[in-house]
Amino acid sequence: MSGPQFYPAKPQRSQPQPGHVYDVAVVGAGLAGVELAWRLARAGADVLLVSQALDHLGNLYQPTLTGVDFPAGSVFARVAERIAPEMDGPVDGWAFHRHLKAEIEGTPGLHLLQSTVTEVDESEDSLVTLATWEGPKLQARSGVLAVGAFLKGRLLMGDSVEEAGRLSEVAYDFLADDLSRAVLLVGDEQEAPAADGAPAYSVRFLTPARSEVHGFRLGRFEHVYALGRCTPGTHTYTSVLEDAAQLADELLAAGGNL
Repeated sequence: MSGPQFYPAKPQRSQPQPGHVYDVAVVGAGLAGVELAWRLARAGADVLLVSQALDHLGNLYQPTLTGVDFPAGSVFARVAERIAPEMDGPVDGWAFHRHLKAEIEGTPGLHLLQSTVTEVDESEDSLVTLATWEGPKLQARSGVLAVGAFLKGRLLMGDSVEEAGRLSEVAYDFLADDLSRAVLLVGDEQEAPAADGAPAYSVRFLTPARSEVHGFRLGRFEHVYALGRCTPGTHTYTSVLEDAAQLADELLAAGGNL
């Protein structure tokens, strides 16, 4: 796939320096964030993909790929098709994750950062600014929140409550508090069935109210978008990946206004 004409020539990997401005910064590396970042980078964009734990990049909610139907052309479908002949039986979820991570790590123009985003804002010159626990603020022409069930996520298992969006994955409490100053957030809940010895649990979390999401654009922001399970509605693997493809097309069509 050739890159759009509005992008300048770029090195094989994003090589940020202090003051670097990305084309797009994606917060969250689940299905939505990984698919979006991969599509944008392959089209020539300079992309930042931020995750609290890169070891969980693209993790699924099930132990195998049995019954999973990824949309054709998605990075998830490509990786699944590539490794299926190597598997003796159902494709193991952890094996799939390893191959997917290698694919993303090798994508030119895609910079992976393990960090915790605590704030998102827009400057007067319309740049999106991300604040993190770990370091200086990061800037991009567009920002996308793809944080799944992690905005003030609370994992409930029996009588125990964990501040997490998934087992052993910490919630985005600071980011939720920051967003709530500009965006009306409402409660949602997701059930995770028992699998391979892991008990069933539920997650309660926040999403923007329906009135706060305009297409993919979020609230009062001009260049901040929301994607995937952190948005209102019912989501499946297929719908999330299709939405990621649609948002990628929209951002690329915006050209220099990214």
